[in-house]
Amino acid sequence: MKRQTMTLLASLVLAPTLAFAADSATADFTPAQQEAIGKIAADYMLQHPEILVQVSQKLQAQQADQQQQQTLSAVLANAKALVNDPATPSYGPKDAKVAFVEFFDYQCLYCSHMAPLVEQTVKANPNVRFVFKEWPIFGDRWKASITAAETGMAIWKEKGAQAYFDYHNSIYRSGHDEGKLTDADIAGAVKAAKATAPTDAQRKATHEAIASNDELARTLGFSGTPGFVVMPTSGATAENTTVLPGAVSAEDLQAAIVKAQGGK
Repeated sequence: MKRQTMTLLASLVLAPTLAFAADSATADFTPAQQEAIGKIAADYMLQHPEILVQVSQKLQAQQADQQQQQTLSAVLANAKALVNDPATPSYGPKDAKVAFVEFFDYQCLYCSHMAPLVEQTVKANPNVRFVFKEWPIFGDRWKASITAAETGMAIWKEKGAQAYFDYHNSIYRSGHDEGKLTDADIAGAVKAAKATAPTDAQRKATHEAIASNDELARTLGFSGTPGFVVMPTSGATAENTTVLPGAVSAEDLQAAIVKAQGGK
C-alpha cells in the first residue's frame, strides 16, 4: 500500500514534467524508450521520497509568486480606486506622496492583532495617507461586521478623518473579534469618536461604497483580511509598490513605506 501511494504521488508530481519531456523527445526516443524513462524516474522518486517534498514546496512557492505578481499587476491597474476614492475613509495629508491601504473586517482575528501595529505605524508616519477599506467579509456569519463597517463609513462622511480614526481604533480596543463584538461596543466607539449613531438612511448610503470595496478586493486577488497595499500616490510601479496579504510585522509595514518613498 505504501509503495502504491508513493507511486501515485510520484505520478502526480512528475506528470507535467514527464509529459513535457516526452513531447520534447518524441523525435529522439521511441514510445517504449519513453515509457522506460518514465519508469526509471518514478522508481527513483520511490527510492528518494524527500524529492517529492522539495518539488511540492517549489511548486507552491512558484504558485505563490505567480499570484503575487498577478495581484501586483491588478494593484497598479486599479491605483486610482485604491488611493483616490472619495468615498473611502482616509487619515493623513491629502497631498501625501505615499498611500497605505488596508482592507479589513472588524471581526477578523488577524485584523484585530494588526490594529495596534497599524496605529503605531500611523503615528510614526505623519506624512503618509492611510486609507481604510471597509470589507466586512464575515457579515454573513456575524452581523456586527456589517453594522460596524456601516457605522464607520457614516462617521467618516459626517465627522471626517479624526472621528473615523478614533472610532476605528476604539472598535479594535474592545478586543472583541470572532463574533464577540456587540452593539454596546459599537455605541461606545461612536461615543469615543464624539459622533452620533447613524440613521438607517445613513447606513444604507454606505452600501455602495462597501460593495465597491468588495469588488476591488476580489479584483486584486485578496481572499481574506487583512490585506495591505503600500504605494506612491503617483508614479507607482512594481518596484516601489508592496502588497502584503495577511498579518505581518510592524517592520514589514514600515519597510513597505520606505520602499514607496524611494528607499530600499
